[in-house]
Amino acid sequence: AFLNTSLKTVEDLGLADGTYTVEAALTGGSGRASVESPAVVEVKDGKAEATIIWSSSNYDYMRVDEEKFLPEGNSTFVITVTGFDSPLTVYADTTAMSTPHEIEYTLTFDSSTLEEQKQ
Repeated sequence: AFLNTSLKTVEDLGLADGTYTVEAALTGGSGRASVESPAVVEVKDGKAEATIIWSSSNYDYMRVDEEKFLPEGNSTFVITVTGFDSPLTVYADTTAMSTPHEIEYTLTFDSSTLEEQKQ
């Protein structure tokens, strides 16, 4: 397996269960789409999930590896974050063209910008 030394996990960062914000950088696609940043990240039981809100309402699902995520609202997705500081390849299916098709993007979550949100 390819070892990515810049990838930092929830465990590496010592993140406690809770809600955080983190800068999310999107690359790929046509360059016209964007995601809201900072993104909200929920850490629970050592796993992180990010809420990704797209600038376009034309996405009907996202895929990370073989896991498919359906929208929770208007092009808003909660996806698994496998790590921080390393590009995560994601696919988003757009319905904006004549036939729906998946577009490849990368999302990078910058751990140096993680901020715990106080309840």
